Amino acid sequence: METIRVGKLTKKRKRSNIVDKEELLNRRRVCMNALLNRPWVSKEQDSQLYYWIKDNFTSLRDWFSNYTGYILILNGKLAKLEKVPEVAYPWMGFQEFREPLDYSLFTYCLWFLEAKSEQEQFLLTDLIKEVRDSMMESGIEVDWKNYYHRLSMARALKKLKSLQVIIAVDGTEADWASTDDKHDVLYESTHYSRYVFRNFTKELAGYIDMNQMKEIIDYGDSPEEQNSRKKHRLFRRYLIEPVVLDEEWQEDLFYFHGQKNNVINQIRMMFGWGGSKYREGILFFESDIVSEAEIFPTLASLSDLTLLVLGEIRQQPAVENIDEVSDQTHLYITRHHLERILIHLKEHYGEYWTNDHRKMKSSELAEQIFTHLMEWGFGQWEDNTLFALRAVAGKWVARYGAVELEV
Repeated sequence: METIRVGKLTKKRKRSNIVDKEELLNRRRVCMNALLNRPWVSKEQDSQLYYWIKDNFTSLRDWFSNYTGYILILNGKLAKLEKVPEVAYPWMGFQEFREPLDYSLFTYCLWFLEAKSEQEQFLLTDLIKEVRDSMMESGIEVDWKNYYHRLSMARALKKLKSLQVIIAVDGTEADWASTDDKHDVLYESTHYSRYVFRNFTKELAGYIDMNQMKEIIDYGDSPEEQNSRKKHRLFRRYLIEPVVLDEEWQEDLFYFHGQKNNVINQIRMMFGWGGSKYREGILFFESDIVSEAEIFPTLASLSDLTLLVLGEIRQQPAVENIDEVSDQTHLYITRHHLERILIHLKEHYGEYWTNDHRKMKSSELAEQIFTHLMEWGFGQWEDNTLFALRAVAGKWVARYGAVELEV
């Protein structure tokens, strides 16, 4: 019989699922960007990302708490970062919503869902009855015979479906909204309805104004607490807003300048964004073309036109009396000036434009360009006639040209 020797292993076998440091850093950055840009990360919908967050939960939680004051929630269903902007802008709302009533109905639908358990089914007719009764008690007039009120409810329900707060089992709200006939819809509630609203540090009745509601932490009066407040303010704005320039940091200027390098290094390490210091301020750029966030230029054709306009302005810095009101960080333009630029660009590049933009009046297109510039922090209206274009807008230049594709 052959003797079998059993001895001690000289080396431990390594686990095959261990990843290197570079891969771990990349995973952490993916988690950070997803938490910052998504409402939440669902275990059911994206299990791999959910488990990456779970594996890095302590480091992710501690970083967000230390640098932003945000709270990271993790349970058996999802991971969610409680985000609150330091400065609220119109573009931060739901782009699908058109009226204030849309938000009211969205909120009252969530109130209705509080009494529903997970996977519990309910009818649209029951929902609209309870929502209307509750709103009427609060002094908010709503009438389902009004076509526009029904459209608002349809948009609110559609948003709830896109967030997967509710699931349409049978029927659509569009049929109910488009006709006076009684079209019913069968919905099913999910567990996400509990996580749409953020937690507040105190009762809503305890807030005096809206600015107080942006605070996630009750900061004390000690120097340490106030320094934390300043640091959180810095990081929140740079992480959420597309452009934040030095001119917006008039308060606590000394503290801000002392934190510039730290802000750049931390955001580069944790999110992978490239940060550079310019005379007008810090600008961050995402190196990857595919991003969790919507970045400029967007995929919309309006961004293409905006890039063309910025390039044209950069090539023509001296225009009618503009230099008289220019300063070191702004260039002031008028509606009339932008309309002339668009007319000029249309003559040269109109064949590349969308059909809607070609047919649009120059005044209407100019208004869309101005709105797009404001949404991305490139400028703002000083008064009814002058638009202050920030120097940061000069970082982009685009031209149409032939591109040869390799086959």
